Amino acid sequence: MITGSARLDYYRKGGDSLQGRYHYHRLHPLSLCEISASPSQEDLNSLLRFGGFPEPFLGQSETGWKRWQRERIARVIKEDLVTLEQVKEVSQLEVLSVLLQERVGSLLSINSIREDLSASHEAVDRWVKIFENLYYCFLLTPFGAGKIKALKKDRKLYMWDWSLCKSPGARFENLVAANLLKYCHFIEDTQGDEMTLCYLRDRNKREVDFVVLKNREPLFAVESKSGEKDVSKHIRYFAARTEIPMFFQVHQGVKDYEIIDIRARVLPFTTFAVGILGI
Repeated sequence: MITGSARLDYYRKGGDSLQGRYHYHRLHPLSLCEISASPSQEDLNSLLRFGGFPEPFLGQSETGWKRWQRERIARVIKEDLVTLEQVKEVSQLEVLSVLLQERVGSLLSINSIREDLSASHEAVDRWVKIFENLYYCFLLTPFGAGKIKALKKDRKLYMWDWSLCKSPGARFENLVAANLLKYCHFIEDTQGDEMTLCYLRDRNKREVDFVVLKNREPLFAVESKSGEKDVSKHIRYFAARTEIPMFFQVHQGVKDYEIIDIRARVLPFTTFAVGILGI
């Protein structure tokens, strides 16, 4: 039996377990800052077009991207899903993979998908969870602000590979979502803080795309706009009714300015990625 100071030293070195011998870091698709320390609009356009998975991005080939996508979907559905989850509804899962691409940035309605697939609610819900587990898509929960009638249960859908989104607006929003999720996971994995990526929406459909929480307290909110537009009226609304410290509206243009009275800044996503996220 180990006793006294020897026992303490034994546990400091790890004891009988692997606890403390390694740290877990989650691997994400490429972010804008990984491409360049000073990313340009061209860098952002390439990331939007080819996605953040290394092989299609580094290849920079439309043909190579299409081939890679076909092979990835086949692997996820016909190999990983069937082998790991023992599902038999392969044709329905192939349709579901396309339906999810079309719902990026929207509230996920299992009932709507169920009708499209002629499947049960339980089956579709299980299939979506399987796609989550296989890193095909991810879901965000709503941020519950006390002074507004915020949504509490509905989840928003995004893809790990935003290049699958056909709509330019949805594709850009998905890229922002993926970069924010990577930021949250990086802080958790390197600093140990609890990070959560949510969205903000009330029952009157006023919405800000994302809210980042640190240790369950709001850190900042982000609205994505593909064009250089005036600050969202929804940012003004929620700034007056929540305690979110800062609102960012990111876009693909060049304008960069602050509106101090509503704690908001409108800026290019390239600037936001380097100055705020830095990952």
